[in-house]
Amino acid sequence: MEPRVLVGTDDGLWEVGHGGSVAVEALAGQPVTAIAREGGRTWAIVGGTSIWAVDAGRRWRLRASVEGWSATSLAPASSGLFIGTEEAHLLRLARGRLEPVETFEAVQGRETWYTPWGDPADVRSITVDPTGTLFVNVHVGGVVRSRDEGRSWAPTLDIEVDVHQVLAHPARPGLVLAAAAVGLGVSRDGGASWDVATAGLHARYLRAVAVSGEVLLVTASTGPGGRRAAVYRRPLDGEAPFERCRTGLPEWFRDNVDTACLAAAGSTVVVGTADGEVFMSLDTGVTWSLAAKGLSAVHCVLPS
Repeated sequence: MEPRVLVGTDDGLWEVGHGGSVAVEALAGQPVTAIAREGGRTWAIVGGTSIWAVDAGRRWRLRASVEGWSATSLAPASSGLFIGTEEAHLLRLARGRLEPVETFEAVQGRETWYTPWGDPADVRSITVDPTGTLFVNVHVGGVVRSRDEGRSWAPTLDIEVDVHQVLAHPARPGLVLAAAAVGLGVSRDGGASWDVATAGLHARYLRAVAVSGEVLLVTASTGPGGRRAAVYRRPLDGEAPFERCRTGLPEWFRDNVDTACLAAAGSTVVVGTADGEVFMSLDTGVTWSLAAKGLSAVHCVLPS
């Protein structure tokens, strides 16, 4: 069966395959900025103010409305759906109720979180490992961890590393990856210690990370402006250098391939761009093809 990809854009959610792109009517005309899957259920942030979900074979339904802050990211966990927001707050949707995670307001070092342009920091990405440990990436605020379903939190990475996406391996407890401004942070002990990998990259500024089988992939550019952006891959284990993905991709992307715009499921890897193109690989990033173009700016991708 041909892989299908959900693509969140400025003007709605699309189902994309090599046969074409189909709009999801229920979310048409609204920005979809984050999507996540939980078994047979898919979640989405729509317009920054509402949480929608669909179960297999059913219709999209509004599940919660977010007030006070714009929602930025989400991740399902055993204790509920965790939702990050602007100004670095965290919410949890459980049993139909949306409530703030008060303990997140007391994270050690929170007073040092910042952005270079002077606004408050935001929650940029959230991930959950197979043991249920939560990792929350604050920009700029490092990565904080909870091992008890959000009852307590601890920082794990210096905030000046400037993390743009954190990703826990879906099947290997303790293996956590962080796409950062200094390269790829790799922790094999649940965030207790980190190494930084840069070998083979043309530049160290990373925005996104994904895992496809035994391969990890990142997006790299020369800086926040996104000049000379590219996709790289390397084995998940060992210290082999990154290799640039070339076959079927542009020589350079015109902008950063951003947080959540690189994703994988099995051997399928997907990239979405700010100029509305979607590229797909069926062989862990070795070769690529253009799956869609002419969409509005892509905010997130989720392969089946």
